[in-house]
Amino acid sequence: MNSKPDLSPFKRRVMRMDAKLFRTVVVCLAVVGLCVPQLALAATPKPVTTNVQLATGGVMLGQVVTPEHAAVAGATVSLTADGKQLATGKTDCNGHFAFNGLHQGAYRVAAANGHRDVRVWSPGVAPPAVQSGVLVVAGGDTVRAQDGGGLMGFVTSPLGLGLIVATAVAVPVAIHNSKSPSSP
Repeated sequence: MNSKPDLSPFKRRVMRMDAKLFRTVVVCLAVVGLCVPQLALAATPKPVTTNVQLATGGVMLGQVVTPEHAAVAGATVSLTADGKQLATGKTDCNGHFAFNGLHQGAYRVAAANGHRDVRVWSPGVAPPAVQSGVLVVAGGDTVRAQDGGGLMGFVTSPLGLGLIVATAVAVPVAIHNSKSPSSP
């Protein structure tokens, strides 16, 4: 006895279409799954903290410059910690400033619409990559090592690579499915 129900040609065709639709949906979800995590990660840049060694007497030295590296004279510089303003000062004619009486810890130095998060260290305990002063770039945060330009920037980005891999998987699957026999 045959345990399979006798399906009409129409019902078989609908079942094949449902299977193709299912495969198409799975491939589309895979492509979206490759892209969405990359976009979410790219949308949240991590703040950069600069390690700075205090000079003798707890003095933090710094300079405010433009994006073109020109000194910003007379700029108001503020020092905050945990959201509380600790001190303010002005830059000299070469854009230099100093804050006295500081202790080890995390601070934010802000001036001329730019800021820098710093971790200051006492002399002798600073890590090897410590700087002797803080550099604040006027007009915004400093962004380092961003290539991002043109076609090569896109192709080498995580999103570009994800799209290439998704295409390399989806195209052969779609071609294979379009050539599959129509028999049950």
